[in-house]
Amino acid sequence: MNKYTADADGRVKGLKNVLVMKFGGTSMGSADRMRAAVDIIAQERERPVVVVVSAMSKITDLLLETLRHAEVSDRSAVDANLRTLLNRHIQTCNELLSEPASAARFRESAVNAVQSLVSEFHRIANGILMLGERPPRSVDEAIAIGERLSSTLLAHYLEACGIDARAVNGSEVIVTDAVFGNASPQMELTEKKCDDRLVPLLERGIVPVVTGFNGATADGRPTTLGRGGSDFSASILAAALNARELWIWTDVDGIMTADPRLVPDVAVLDELTYAEAAELAYNGAKVLHPRTLAPLVEKQIPVWSKNSFAPEKPGTRIVSHFDEPKGARAVTSMAKVALISMEPANAILSGTRMMARALDALALANVEILVFTSSSYRQSFCFLIRKRDVAAALEVLESNLSIELAHGYLKPIEVDENVGLLAVVGEGMRGTPGLAGRVFTAISREEVNIIAIAQGSSELTIGIIVRLDSLDRAVRAVHEECGLGKRAGSLANA
Repeated sequence: MNKYTADADGRVKGLKNVLVMKFGGTSMGSADRMRAAVDIIAQERERPVVVVVSAMSKITDLLLETLRHAEVSDRSAVDANLRTLLNRHIQTCNELLSEPASAARFRESAVNAVQSLVSEFHRIANGILMLGERPPRSVDEAIAIGERLSSTLLAHYLEACGIDARAVNGSEVIVTDAVFGNASPQMELTEKKCDDRLVPLLERGIVPVVTGFNGATADGRPTTLGRGGSDFSASILAAALNARELWIWTDVDGIMTADPRLVPDVAVLDELTYAEAAELAYNGAKVLHPRTLAPLVEKQIPVWSKNSFAPEKPGTRIVSHFDEPKGARAVTSMAKVALISMEPANAILSGTRMMARALDALALANVEILVFTSSSYRQSFCFLIRKRDVAAALEVLESNLSIELAHGYLKPIEVDENVGLLAVVGEGMRGTPGLAGRVFTAISREEVNIIAIAQGSSELTIGIIVRLDSLDRAVRAVHEECGLGKRAGSLANA
């Protein structure tokens, strides 16, 4: 019986107190950062630990850029990027496994593994170069190489430090649907895979170092979970393993009351609810992937957002609920968005039916709607989407409503990219009288015009669309009005 074996209750037999830790791109960005990650892992070895890793910082962008060059037959750029990819990882490998002295015997194995993975990416890039196109399945298989490289390096270094570890490809344990580029997990099949692949390692005291971001369909086709999906991978595995906690290591102290690049007086939030953290991520906060928390809610697995550059700081704890103060908790914003407006030209066309058809078309194109608002009398409506989705959205809308547009029943679809989204988030806003009025007044004091407003019945989030050039001023005004900064916190505690 090993030190992790306990009662055989629960689905994961013999394991309790599992900790899942995810390290982001900056936490994997160099040999020094990988050493820091291993120090953190080593401190938690009294319980079973699963590690999930992102690609080294900027590597995923390099891989995507290489595939774009391959698609247009730019072989010289492909070759140059492949050299950059190989050299960065070989250099990191040599730096990482130069100390301690015992690490030298792991270096050759790590270098061979790196070379093999880069050759695998080269093979896929060459196929795209010959085809002249990027099949989504091939793209998913190729860009997962970044996480596989960092997983290999970290696992070898753990071994060199005397911690038994194994690099595990996420495609071996996370089963997804076949939506390439933005797949969703199939949890029952994933749980079975985790039981078969990860649990035996944990029971033997081995640390699995799992690639984030990627999975595979039930029949083995490689998929990815969307940009930033390593957070999502970690939460999927935490839920599948009935983990005690999930720690997400980033390069900031936790989740803040606003973007510190926009607001100088931000404070780190001690606690958030799942709903608040999900809304902040959905509306632009960069700390978590928007889908991260969904697998954890039912099992109420707490999440910590921590800083791997300052691990002594407590970070932000995300839980199902707690006694929180009234009012807003944080303000976030998005700049790379576009407002699409649609309006019937006359009463012949039902506005409700048009909305339904538009929403159905957008759903089929996998276009995410950030804000939706409508006018009851004219039956016009508008919705906010990310700029990168504009072309796809217009294509499906114009195709689905081609007859109405051709005969003039529907006015031409309008697109405004000179807008930004501000979102005020907080479960404490529910039932707080006058809060929305104060927010709007604060924005108007800055002479900022509000284009559209959306608030759900839960009163969890107020979404406000303003002109892009006034977005930063609006964020600062709302943050100050709601008393969210450090100064406000110190006054409240005085």
